[in-house]
Amino acid sequence: MGSPGGRSAVVIACWYTANVGVLLLNKYILSVYGFRFPVFMTLCHMCMCSVLSAAAREFKIVPKQFIRTRRHYAKVAVLAVTFALSVLGGNVSLRYIPVSFNQALGATTPFFTAIFAYLMLRKKETTATYMTLIPVVGGIAVATWGEPSFNFIGFCACLVGVCCRALKSVLQGWLLTPAGEKEAEKMSNSNENKLDSMSLLYYMSPVAIVTLGICTFIMEPDAISAFYDAAEMNPPFIAILLGNCFVAYLVNLTNFLVTAHVGALSLQVLGNAKGVVCTIVSIMLFRNPVTFRSVAGYTITMVGVWLYSSSKRRSARLQVIENANKNLASKV
Repeated sequence: MGSPGGRSAVVIACWYTANVGVLLLNKYILSVYGFRFPVFMTLCHMCMCSVLSAAAREFKIVPKQFIRTRRHYAKVAVLAVTFALSVLGGNVSLRYIPVSFNQALGATTPFFTAIFAYLMLRKKETTATYMTLIPVVGGIAVATWGEPSFNFIGFCACLVGVCCRALKSVLQGWLLTPAGEKEAEKMSNSNENKLDSMSLLYYMSPVAIVTLGICTFIMEPDAISAFYDAAEMNPPFIAILLGNCFVAYLVNLTNFLVTAHVGALSLQVLGNAKGVVCTIVSIMLFRNPVTFRSVAGYTITMVGVWLYSSSKRRSARLQVIENANKNLASKV
C-alpha cells in the first residue's frame, strides 16, 4: 500500500488537482464555452455531490454517521443554505472576473471569519492575529486598484461568496458544537455533534439542492432550455458538464481525505499555497491580463494569509499549553 508519507503525498496531489480542475472547468464552461448559467451549474454540482456522497456511504468509502434529532438537522439545514450561497457566489463571479482575481478575493476569508466570530460569538483573537489581517485586506485593495479585468458585478458576487464561506465556518462551530448546553453532555457519547465533512455534505446536499433550485427558477429561468440546446448542438457538452460536476465532488472528498491524513492545521497551509497555484495556472491557460500592481497585491494578500495561519497555529499551541497547566494546577 506504500508508506504513510507516500499516501499523504498522493492524496494532497489529488486534492490540488481537483481544486485547480474545478476552477478551470467552471471558468471554461461559463466564459470560454459560453454557457452563462452559473446558478444552474452550481445546482448540477450539488446534485452530483448528493448522489456520490450517498454512494460513498453505501460502499463504506467514508464512515456512516447519522442525524438523530430534528433540531440537529435544522442546524445542518442552516449550514446547507450558507454553503450553497458561498459556492454560488464564487461560480457567479467566474462569469465576470478571471480565476486569479477570484482566488485573491477568496484569500480574504480569514478577515470576514474574524469579524463574524467576534459579532456572533464575541470571540476575540490576539492583537498579533488581527494585525496580520491588515496585509490581507491591503493586498486586495492594491490588487483591485490595479486589476485590468475588474468587473463590479463579479467583484460583488465573489465577495458575497467569501462572506458566506466565512459565515459557514463560524456557524459550523456555533451550531454543530453547542458547548455549554445542558444536553450537550448527554449527547457526548452519541456522535450527534461530531459529523465529519463528508457526512455533513451528505446531509447538506438535499437542502442545498432545494435552495439552488429556487435560485435557478428565479434568476435563470431559461437555464434548462439553454442546457438542452447546448447538448443538442454540441453533444460533448454533457460530458464536459458531468466531468465538471464529478470534479466538484472530488474537491469535497479529497478535502476530507487530506484532513484525515495531515490534519486541519496543515490543510490551512496547503490551502494558502493552493490559491497561488490556481492563480498561476489560470493566468497561463486563459492569458488574462495582469499588471505589476495586481501581482504585488496578490502577493501581499498571500503573505498576510500565511502570517494569519501562523499566528492562529501559535495561539492554538499556547491555548493547549495553558489548558494543560490549568489541569495540572487543579490536580495539585
